[in-house]
Amino acid sequence: MAKRVAIDIGGTFTDFVSLDEATSAVTLGKELTTPANFADGVTHTIEKSGLDTTEFRQFVHGTTVVINALTERKGAKVALITTKGFCDVLEIQRANRTGMYNLFYRKPEPFVPRRFRFEVRERLDYRGEVLQPLVEEDVVAAVEECKKAGIEAIAVCYIHAYANHAHERRTREIINELYPEAAVTLSHEITQEWREYERTNTTVMNAYVQPAAELYLTTLEEKLSGMGAGCTKYAMQSNGGTTAFAHARRVPIHLVESGPVGGVIGAEAIARVVGEKSVIAFDMGGTTAKVSLIDDGRVKINTDYHLEKTTTWAGYPLKIPVVDIVEVGAGGGSIAWIDQGGALHVGPRSAGADPGPACYDLGGTEPTVTDANLLTGRLNPDYFLGGEMRLNVEKAEAAVRKIAEPFDLSLLDAALGILRLANANMQAALERVSIERGYDPRDFTLVAYGGAGGLHGAWLARELRMRKVIVPNAPGQFSAWGMLMTNLRHDFIRTRVIPCDSSRLDYIVSSFSALEEEARAQFEEEGFPLSRVVIERFLDLRYKGQEHTVRTPVPKDVLKSGDLEKVISTFHELHEQAYSFRQDDPVEIVNFHLVGWGTVDKPPLQPIANSGRDLGRALKGERLVHFEGVGPTQSKVYERSLIPLETPLLGPAIIEEPACTTVVYPEQQVQVDRFGNLVITEVGG
Repeated sequence: MAKRVAIDIGGTFTDFVSLDEATSAVTLGKELTTPANFADGVTHTIEKSGLDTTEFRQFVHGTTVVINALTERKGAKVALITTKGFCDVLEIQRANRTGMYNLFYRKPEPFVPRRFRFEVRERLDYRGEVLQPLVEEDVVAAVEECKKAGIEAIAVCYIHAYANHAHERRTREIINELYPEAAVTLSHEITQEWREYERTNTTVMNAYVQPAAELYLTTLEEKLSGMGAGCTKYAMQSNGGTTAFAHARRVPIHLVESGPVGGVIGAEAIARVVGEKSVIAFDMGGTTAKVSLIDDGRVKINTDYHLEKTTTWAGYPLKIPVVDIVEVGAGGGSIAWIDQGGALHVGPRSAGADPGPACYDLGGTEPTVTDANLLTGRLNPDYFLGGEMRLNVEKAEAAVRKIAEPFDLSLLDAALGILRLANANMQAALERVSIERGYDPRDFTLVAYGGAGGLHGAWLARELRMRKVIVPNAPGQFSAWGMLMTNLRHDFIRTRVIPCDSSRLDYIVSSFSALEEEARAQFEEEGFPLSRVVIERFLDLRYKGQEHTVRTPVPKDVLKSGDLEKVISTFHELHEQAYSFRQDDPVEIVNFHLVGWGTVDKPPLQPIANSGRDLGRALKGERLVHFEGVGPTQSKVYERSLIPLETPLLGPAIIEEPACTTVVYPEQQVQVDRFGNLVITEVGG
């Protein structure tokens, strides 16, 4: 029987989900991630599942290979070839400071040292017209220097190449002739938006990770084929869609948020089925916590993603479409530590999978959020991963003692302090995607998932006065499940700064038509039937003279009727929502944005049967749980799979399942809805 399989590699665990298309049966798996060779973790989970790989019809993969190579600085030795006079774009950056009063501010260090940045004579204007032809001798000289230096990957980024690709393409031909061993990234193949620093940095970072990503994806594909999985293989992209391995190997930077995005797509699918149009997806794993806002059923996408950005650190810009995710270093493995001034911090450093939290008893000795959850009674040491891994309470106590003793606290108070600080970090992330962007969190439902999402979701929702919390089925493998709910997706963006008025209608229509042809060609290259391709159109608009833009949908009928006033009216509304004002100034187009969706059949979410569920059997007993501001409280413990449907249970309560634990606080109630989701609400709320 045909099966669809998804595997998500996280910082701590590798998650496996399989769906039988004939019976809708779901197989779940979870293994510790293998940082030394991520492909081993993938094959281990498949082997452990016991499934027949020859029955796999589709394989979807979310990977951390790209983001790990960037954050750990373990990419290729890379060089940059650029227009004469622009080799210091990576150094100059935006000539601003993230924190105006931060006396210790340092600019992010470029991924290419200056000695490996080469200038060539060529120049285009913003319309793509040639001002200075490409001097090929300069390219030859640069390539020879790259060969001498042992450069592994070359990034080529010329000024205004988004408007004319000829010089970049000729440069690649020269590189391939003289130095075919080097991987080559051309800026126009990554992004065709303006902003020279952002374009250049994105091109460089793609080149930096391309050799490692290509090796990984090629090795994984060979291993899967060797196991008998001859199915179509897709990689999860940061834009909320999938793409074939072949395309992912060319532009691996699009996989930078590959794993977390699957969970956001899954949260949108759950919200649609249960009738919740506006939700915030909250994914707490072993290394980080990720949050993303879904308004009126639409996942938000932006092209201004910054890797490693914080309130005091500018980070590295990537000019690619990425689901709008805010990430903080607050996962189950996040380490609690005391700085030189005596202040307590949680994260961003994580114990990860190796050595892991102290309670894993795999060599870790630092106190983590998981250790704190264990000591406060939230976790059952004998039922972690369904009993496959026993947690060591003594090791957790020894680790948390490093926090307790300097503050003269009991172990329990120190553990609660760690949890409060971790919660505060995650609450700040939730506020960033909601309050700071003009949304009231009270209008949203929290969808909590990830291995630790159920442990913290109810507290966070209470603090932000959100309506309810939904903990979906298999929350520990939810991001992998979400990958089975995704379509193929490709974004095509072009910068063309022109007035948005009826006099430019023909140009607007022809520009979208050209992008549509590119989209169809991409899907044809991947062998995807064009009959299943759906096109969406957007314009990035701004008031004339402004810097920022607002992405505005363009219905197809508007292009047919020529009624651009509908688009402009929508822009005014969206601008007011985002920035709290609107103007009467002329409106400009900055970017044309076309999204091509390759729609695939998705597993339907069906109501589950109530047979075999019994509250008496579900109740596993009671244990003492320590709650912030409440103190030690006897709390009932339930096995999730046995709780009867639509039966309200009062908190405090602990809901256990093999890969996740859900905490219900005092004065809250929980019930299992007809789809098997846990729904937590305030009593009387």
